Amino acid sequence: MTEDKPLRQIIEEIPPGNVLFRTDFPQYNVEFVGNVLTKLVEDNVIVKLAQGIYYRPKLSRFGAVKPSIIQLAESIAKRDNAVILPVGETALNELGLSTQVPMTYTFLTNGSGRTINLGNQSIVFKRGVPRNFAYKTTLMAYLVQALRALGKDNVGETELSQIRKLIRMEPEQDKLRQDLMMVPIWMRKMISPIIIKKGNETNTLDK
Repeated sequence: MTEDKPLRQIIEEIPPGNVLFRTDFPQYNVEFVGNVLTKLVEDNVIVKLAQGIYYRPKLSRFGAVKPSIIQLAESIAKRDNAVILPVGETALNELGLSTQVPMTYTFLTNGSGRTINLGNQSIVFKRGVPRNFAYKTTLMAYLVQALRALGKDNVGETELSQIRKLIRMEPEQDKLRQDLMMVPIWMRKMISPIIIKKGNETNTLDK
């Protein structure tokens, strides 16, 4: 079919490592888009990840490299013009507070809630209240969810050491201190001395 050449070329020119969606091509008939995508999957140009979701794979010496679940979730959020926030085991894993790889990656979103099945793994988007997305720094938003998943009595020296490392790496220290006013009291008592100490170190270096 000659009519599929323009769309096929558009997709073939998408850089490897990008997620694409069936809805990315509204200028074409839906059935036509589906046929072209199916043919591209058969030709190993793209990989189908889930219903309506595809990936332009990067190639390595080990074969095609699929996107991380986080990359896929962020791509879906970008498409939907939504904000997402990892929670539970997903947040712990993202911050290096857990080495356990989740089978279900869970995110709060200000968009639509849904579940996307990816073989033996899945992505779950749950509607979250606006307060969850009000933090000025991504780090604090993630920390709150991670600490909530751990629970006050399960935060030991190993976890605190990793939190100190993350806070040292955060460039927006002033915003981090502003975020402290929004977190639950028990988390504030735990995090505040670390941020204040970091602030003192910075002031000392500036002198």
